[in-house]
Amino acid sequence: MVSKFEQYFLKTYKKYNITFVSGKGKYLYDVNGKKYLDFFSGLSVTNLGHCDKNLIKVLKKQIDTLWHCSNLYYSQPQVVLAKEIIKRTFPSKVFFSNSGAEANECAIKLARKYGSKTGRYEIITFENSFHGRTLATLTATAQDKFHKGFGPLPKGFKYAKFNNISSVKRLINKNTVAVMLEPIQGEGGVIPADKNFLCELHKLCDKHDILLIFDEIQTGFGRTGKLFAFQHYDVKPDVITLAKSVANGIPLGVTVVDKKYEDVFNYGDHGSTFGGNLLACVVAAEVIKMIDNKTFLEKVQDVGQYFYQCLCKLKDEYDFIKDVRGIGLMLGVELTFPARNIVEECLKHGLVINVTQEKVLRFLPPLIITKNDVDTAIKILVKVFSKCKK
Repeated sequence: MVSKFEQYFLKTYKKYNITFVSGKGKYLYDVNGKKYLDFFSGLSVTNLGHCDKNLIKVLKKQIDTLWHCSNLYYSQPQVVLAKEIIKRTFPSKVFFSNSGAEANECAIKLARKYGSKTGRYEIITFENSFHGRTLATLTATAQDKFHKGFGPLPKGFKYAKFNNISSVKRLINKNTVAVMLEPIQGEGGVIPADKNFLCELHKLCDKHDILLIFDEIQTGFGRTGKLFAFQHYDVKPDVITLAKSVANGIPLGVTVVDKKYEDVFNYGDHGSTFGGNLLACVVAAEVIKMIDNKTFLEKVQDVGQYFYQCLCKLKDEYDFIKDVRGIGLMLGVELTFPARNIVEECLKHGLVINVTQEKVLRFLPPLIITKNDVDTAIKILVKVFSKCKK
């Protein structure tokens, strides 16, 4: 398998030497039949686990009905999904695409179009952010390591310091049209925004007629214990971008735009051939109904808090654990040394986790896990950590 991939694929992913062939609920199975507890969920994608029976049911029904319909025509699944999203966010209009990068591209274009009447075009993003890998979203991603070799990058992006309102104020000028950020920086190392910072940022954007864009591609759909992360902060953005878990693994991106800006785009200003694919839409509508449940979300908060406390106990025991942070079931453990070997050792013991920023173990388990699953994961981490020097 490894040699075949090297033969056929461009070198864009540094893969682990493992081949998964099936999944069920919170478990993955490799080519040899070995079972793994999945605490990564495909990078916060399969929030309801693998091959959920309810999602399979609605997917199969749509497969037997209609797979694709051009966006030049109306379709019922898109309307149903749009209604469900708008009902749970704020009065808005939506645009459907295929991925998070595309959802952010739409937000960037919307902001640029909004500012075009007055000549405003600059967008402020934040150091350590991640917004995608297209040229525009790559530039919005304020991490130099992603920029190398792809210049010249598009102009019009300025970088502020996360959780530092003064740095934002210094960058605002007559050309500023939008501020875009993640409520919790995911690829940046699982760094939550401070509530006061977001509140001040909201006031600042209102004062200067600047669009406030929340990238909730990794934090949306229950990941933090609320349906959307912005609900933790009592701050309503003008635009929300969504993807990853919205259809539990079926590709779909969503850009949610406050009705105040519904007339910014004209016919032909934006589009997507596969955006709002009917298969993705029916699954996403079911995902929202299953997650947007008080009991379900309270369980995510409860299990997330339990997991956080367990990780904090590990921090007290192992001096190479520098920090534990996160919200709900989006948690990070920062180590004092590169952590890829930790991830590889956990795989050997049947636990799937991730590392970002070289030294931050990132945990994004399916939202259906239990405290017993957390205990299992902690036992594996203890086995792996105990082999490390204190």
